[in-house]
Amino acid sequence: MGVFRTLAVIGLVSAAIGAGVLYSGLIEVGADVPHAAPVHALLETARERSIAVRTRDIRVPGLADEALVRNGAGNYDAMCVGCHLAPGLAETELSKGLYPAPPNLSKVGSGGEPARAFWVIKHGIKASGMPAWGRSMDDPYIWELVAFVERLPSLDAEGYRMLVESSPGHRHGGGENMGPAQGESAPAPGTAETPASKVHIHADGKRHVH
Repeated sequence: MGVFRTLAVIGLVSAAIGAGVLYSGLIEVGADVPHAAPVHALLETARERSIAVRTRDIRVPGLADEALVRNGAGNYDAMCVGCHLAPGLAETELSKGLYPAPPNLSKVGSGGEPARAFWVIKHGIKASGMPAWGRSMDDPYIWELVAFVERLPSLDAEGYRMLVESSPGHRHGGGENMGPAQGESAPAPGTAETPASKVHIHADGKRHVH
């Protein structure tokens, strides 16, 4: 009984200290100050284990199809480039200000883990700035993004631009208001159809219509 009593006291004291630290405001939550090493290690481990458990049963489709890559390029340029950059784009206002810093996908791609990339794009990461795009994108469009991210590290700035300009633009059936005009049917994800007029919003905020 003495051991259990001692453990109970230690637990209560630890909880009281933890509560005191939280209430004191000593923990820095500003995005311009990195986490303390123990907090960073705890959060990194929790994130990686959570994703690993939830991606075990994801079946990765074939991602080498050029139509998938091309379609993913337009959505990447509209939705991802501001944080995750592109060939020839070193940083943006968003990428400089976010913490944790978003990975430069033009360098690392999916890291050889397309199932992980799919899960993160779909579900997002709490308190990281990574949105849950699955709330507005169906799975086929997310796989198109993954296909493009897989290809991205092999592209130079010109190759990136050409893929974006040949894509259907920012289109994923989620209310982005850049789809075909009323009465015109949208191509299914993975098809090569390209509308006559496309709009891209680039990292500098400029709209490119062609």
